[in-house]
Amino acid sequence: MGFVRMEEGIGTPPQALFDAMDVHIGERAAAGVFLDGGGLYGTEDAVNFVVRQGEVSRHDGPYAEAREVVGGWSILQYDTLEEAVADQEKFAELHAKYWPEVTVISTLRQISNGPEAPAD
Repeated sequence: MGFVRMEEGIGTPPQALFDAMDVHIGERAAAGVFLDGGGLYGTEDAVNFVVRQGEVSRHDGPYAEAREVVGGWSILQYDTLEEAVADQEKFAELHAKYWPEVTVISTLRQISNGPEAPAD
């Protein structure tokens, strides 16, 4: 699973990034690698439920203390971890090229189907 984290309230990405992402995602979808994904709005209407010491509390956004928020996600499937890492780097490079003025953190994590350790 891929995540994109960024500062809250930095504005809309440039159209050139959207165009490059359309090509990037389209190629991966055609190859059967990109399974699903999308962008997320800011935290202005977000709701968090925090579990602390057996109690649940609700916290509605926006969150003034939030420095970074998840701005998008994707479900991806690769034959090897090396392929996944290389492709996530290409994804990050699109942001560096088309939106260089912002800090974006592109994270790749394996999806767990149970208590076993991650695949190599």
